[in-house]
Amino acid sequence: MSQSVNKKALAISLLFFMSFSIAPKKKIKVWLIGDSTVCPYTPNRFPMQGWGMPFVYFFDSTVEIKNKALGGRSTRTFIAENRWQLIVDSLQEGDYLLMQFGHNDEASQPQYADRYTTPEDYKKNLTRFINETRSKKGIPVLITPVTRMKFDSSGKALPTHAEYSALVYEVSKQTNTPVIDLDKKSIELLQELGAKTSKYLYNQLDAGENPNYPDGIKDNTHFTEFGARKMAEIVLAEIRALKLELADRIVKPKPATK
Repeated sequence: MSQSVNKKALAISLLFFMSFSIAPKKKIKVWLIGDSTVCPYTPNRFPMQGWGMPFVYFFDSTVEIKNKALGGRSTRTFIAENRWQLIVDSLQEGDYLLMQFGHNDEASQPQYADRYTTPEDYKKNLTRFINETRSKKGIPVLITPVTRMKFDSSGKALPTHAEYSALVYEVSKQTNTPVIDLDKKSIELLQELGAKTSKYLYNQLDAGENPNYPDGIKDNTHFTEFGARKMAEIVLAEIRALKLELADRIVKPKPATK
């Protein structure tokens, strides 16, 4: 009788400890902030997509992606329009903040004066995003601005955000924040594909090719559905490389069935 009781006690103990080891992961949100290369688009802009659109499909049910990026925004205007404060007020412990700005911050031409951000203010704004995320026990991740398509006459992919990408690294070092170098990785992708094939990454359409762009479009900044997915895949690969806890929530491919 005593032996039977001991076995039952052991079984109950094992079940008790197993309940802790297989406890479900806490549900979290991943907030995306940035510009038009990240943001969602309405169907009438198809095939144009920000990389944040396909990004949502790569995570398990414990992750909710909140894509708050918006076209034409810099770090300065994102704050000035109160978009950042709304996110801070909603952040919870364990949430991630992925931030990718630069395209509009660096636009110093007179017609873009409403969005331009000086290098000093760009760094201050990124630092603010980081500090205020951490104050809510969230996890900030910096992302360098994704490249525009630009090749020289010899077919070499050229950098288009050298100054502001370097500033992201400065902030990363000063604040001890992980950084995803999407600028560098996207340039490498363009170089691998070459000038001709890289056009399929961007919203480059001939007249009559798509009803949303009847006159065609030659866009070296914004992505097609294919391009957005390739950029999202880079971000996912770098999340894994950084060994962030978020990587454990990326859906693992199922083995092929025979």
